[in-house]
Amino acid sequence: MSRTHVVVIGGGYAGTLAANRLGVRPDIDVTLINPRPVFVERIRLHQHVAGTGAATADYAELLGAHVTVVVDTAEAIDAAGRRVTLASGATVGYDYLIYTAGSTGPMPPQVPGTAEFAYSLDEFEQAERLRHRLRALPDGATVTVVGGGLTGIEAATELAETGHRVRLLGGGRIGPSLSEPGRRSVTKALHRLGVSVLDTAVVAQVRPDAVVLADRIVLTSAVTVWTAGFGVAGLAAASGLPTDPLGRLRTDETLTCIADPRIVAAGDAAAPSGAPLRMSCQAALPMGAQAAETVLARIGGTPPAALDQAFVGQCISLGRKRGTIQLSRFDDTPTAMFLGGRLAAAVKETICKTTVRAIRREAAKPGTYRWLRGGDRRLADPAPQQGVHA
Repeated sequence: MSRTHVVVIGGGYAGTLAANRLGVRPDIDVTLINPRPVFVERIRLHQHVAGTGAATADYAELLGAHVTVVVDTAEAIDAAGRRVTLASGATVGYDYLIYTAGSTGPMPPQVPGTAEFAYSLDEFEQAERLRHRLRALPDGATVTVVGGGLTGIEAATELAETGHRVRLLGGGRIGPSLSEPGRRSVTKALHRLGVSVLDTAVVAQVRPDAVVLADRIVLTSAVTVWTAGFGVAGLAAASGLPTDPLGRLRTDETLTCIADPRIVAAGDAAAPSGAPLRMSCQAALPMGAQAAETVLARIGGTPPAALDQAFVGQCISLGRKRGTIQLSRFDDTPTAMFLGGRLAAAVKETICKTTVRAIRREAAKPGTYRWLRGGDRRLADPAPQQGVHA
């Protein structure tokens, strides 16, 4: 029996689910390339920073026996030669490639001081650096969180609940992806925890001990946490593959690269038909499964299916005791309905645990993962929301 080798670049939610699902065929070998030896639960990085929860899991507990993990960074994709060059200098050949390189929160070069003085919690190593800095803060020091998206809200509330003095700068609006009732629920929780909220404040400069606003007001800040913005790795573009303006790999509705049928993409780094899905594990897991199904179809000589998944809402942690579940239509647009308070916190925690369990279950029984279908891609909003959420 001839064997097929599939390389998966990126060991996040989409990549691990895709790698596990390929185990439905015993003649497929999978190599997963990831820069760190552990799986990072990005939806828990705000907990890691605040010291309220762990955010990593062992790949040995998450991946099937058919998956080999290579701890390295992919630096170039040679589509013609079907091989990936790694930072170590090694190369890995493939029959098919699944591109799940994920996303990051870049520091904006147009805002002086962000690269030198601002902290991020978008990647595990950045979150670890921020965690150590917060531990060294004197009592009463102000932590400024920049960005009113879901990541900023979760970081601000988690830090405030653990005793930090927190200021949240919205940059225009708090919770732009929420409905008005959902936004009021979140704002109420922020005020309850003592977070100073400046909805429309825009940062023009970051200093070691302050932030300067666009109107030249200077606010003292012992630590500035930057959660605004969206970016992806430059691997696809640097490798000469077609990308959208933000660097996401351009695919058709089967998640196949528009320039190479042997390359498939999923998660934050994919732009199917120019309309990427909102960055979230709610999108990443089904996309990972469907990317694997596309590869399986091509190996089997059958037409791959078009992307088909629906959303149900957005889950927001507001510390450990409260949360907000913003319900949505299948196309991911918010409705006026939401769930708040302690029950919402319990639901969010259950979903976070269930996400990792789904990856484990797919490793044990490939092909068993199911997802909600019926989302209308014609109505999807391609604008990214910073942060990964359930």
